[in-house]
Amino acid sequence: MILNGRFGRRYSRKAFTEKCPELIRRGYSVPQIQIRSVPRSASGKFMQSFKACFVLVVLGAVCIQNAAAQDRLGAQGAEAEPHRMQQWRVPSPVIDVAARAWLFRPRGDGPFRLAVIAHASTQNALRRAQMPQPEYRALAAWLVARGFAVLVPERPGHGGTGGRYLEDQGGCDEANYISAGRATADAIAAAAGFMRKQPFIRPDGMVIVGHSAGAWGALALAGQSPKEISAVIAFAPGRGSHANDQPNEVCAPHTLMATAAEFGKTARVPVTWLVAANDTYFSPELSRRMADAFRGGGGQVGSQVGFRVLPASGSEGHWLAETEAGVKIAGPELERALRTPARGAAQKR
Repeated sequence: MILNGRFGRRYSRKAFTEKCPELIRRGYSVPQIQIRSVPRSASGKFMQSFKACFVLVVLGAVCIQNAAAQDRLGAQGAEAEPHRMQQWRVPSPVIDVAARAWLFRPRGDGPFRLAVIAHASTQNALRRAQMPQPEYRALAAWLVARGFAVLVPERPGHGGTGGRYLEDQGGCDEANYISAGRATADAIAAAAGFMRKQPFIRPDGMVIVGHSAGAWGALALAGQSPKEISAVIAFAPGRGSHANDQPNEVCAPHTLMATAAEFGKTARVPVTWLVAANDTYFSPELSRRMADAFRGGGGQVGSQVGFRVLPASGSEGHWLAETEAGVKIAGPELERALRTPARGAAQKR
């Protein structure tokens, strides 16, 4: 047995040996530690053996930490109301970070279609750290009422999940929206892949519902097989908004357009793009241009990219997806999005 002194838990050699190859395959780097005092008389062979042992010890510690994170996955407590709300831990792209998530589901044993709601984000580290765990209760309730199990995972670098922030887009003028979007997509996919293996979840017909930066990551996922994802619903997708905390100011809008076109090149899943008339993060005009760029990217979806401007919601339309009134406004478009079959799925039937 291998003892992890930090957590006071024991892990078998099987857990150790199964986790370590994954670290090696993913190129996990071992922290470099400087050894200041080494006897001059130490032979080269001794030093090589010493360094090899040291690396194995550090890698072993990392593997045990990873095993601890993996052992925390799954339901974390009893179900509660509304809608069987339950705290879960799900995988993330950060190998030793298990992401917090809320799960909502209908009555019964299922299997249910899965809907994953991807939350908004911010470049501000302090605001990210202080973010409450996202719930999207109204949107989740709307989806549960239509037979979906709904997962709302909190991505690394946010709130109580913590860990390294993977979605950093860099400076305003040289923003890298492609890497930021793909990092978000990786986090969504890690959580979704785990949930699709649960016995109460159907492996097909999944819907990704994204909001703001989460919707930007959802667009990056639109290149997945229609057999896995049946639809992407994007509430005000984008990055770099409120530059210098100014409404209707976006960092490097030309890069945003180019990235939307890049994501559109590989799109295979129907996309519904929604924005409120009073959204000052990504205005209807800017959003329309991004949707046109995505549609024009040359992917397989073409006419299956629907763009809609919704009525104004509250004092700031960007938060429409988080409110009961906003979900009510979006309801008809959400219904339409769920009725739109992917071309691959339609041909299969």
